[in-house]
Amino acid sequence: MKGLVYKSTGSWYTVKTENGKTYECRIKGKFRLKGIKSTNPIAVGDHVDFELETKNDTETGVINYIHDRKNYIVRKSVNLSKQTHVIASNIDQVFLLVTINNPPTFTSFIDRFLVTAEAYSIKTILLFNKIDVYDKETLDEVRYLAHVYRSIGYECIGISATTGKNVEKVKSMMQDKVSMFAGHSGVGKSTLVNAIEPNLDLKTKEISTQHSQGQHTTTFAEMFDLSFNAKIIDTPGIKGFGIVDMEKEEVSDYFPEFFALKQDCKFNNCLHIEEPKCAIKKAVENDEIAYSRYRSYVSIIEGEDEHYRTDNYN
Repeated sequence: MKGLVYKSTGSWYTVKTENGKTYECRIKGKFRLKGIKSTNPIAVGDHVDFELETKNDTETGVINYIHDRKNYIVRKSVNLSKQTHVIASNIDQVFLLVTINNPPTFTSFIDRFLVTAEAYSIKTILLFNKIDVYDKETLDEVRYLAHVYRSIGYECIGISATTGKNVEKVKSMMQDKVSMFAGHSGVGKSTLVNAIEPNLDLKTKEISTQHSQGQHTTTFAEMFDLSFNAKIIDTPGIKGFGIVDMEKEEVSDYFPEFFALKQDCKFNNCLHIEEPKCAIKKAVENDEIAYSRYRSYVSIIEGEDEHYRTDNYN
């Protein structure tokens, strides 16, 4: 039987067949994917083959094959640096939710996410949430960040999941697509999903006042069918985003504004750090490339962990 993975709990997978029937499935023995050392060999969004088995009058499935993925979003596991975690696969687009405060989303996180999405040719839209509660100074920060990312080519939308501002716009962009929602805990993913599809009634968590972070709930994504012919993959709050399996020489290719200029560097193998006559460094000095983007690039090249950073936007 063939099906689509809707939910993963680590040991069991909810798989839906084309006729709409769902089965709880597991993996038989060890399941290794070529080239990926992953904490989860099967991810939400995977197309799989499975066999049915009956024990104690209960029918379950055993997954025996994963079809090739057209793409996936993958990150380093925070606690297991050698392991990777595939968040979801076969995605048409990602909506990355960003909040300036309560909790803060730093540019280092945004940029690492975008680099990974670029590497797998996944379109990403930035949603600046909670704009209904920002003061003038904070709204200026939103406008500045939106300007930085729009100038690179990313679509940026100011939204409010609670007041409904631009929720219909997001909904129309989701039509006929598989969309993944991502961001830190507490940025309002579940609130937005509930605004888009109230029948889902996803649980929302209060912001932890002690650290201005959302409460971390689970480490697994889940897919939902929506009433307007769309699918959504709701992901848990991601604290840190470690880049996986990327050579230093290729990182700049996934910064679109770097890629556009790199042929003007003196050296073909320029890493844009120490080398003379570097077009990227010159563009940063001339404010043609945002310094925050360049700093994110350097931190990736130098292998810094992002999830401990507490820097500002400048």
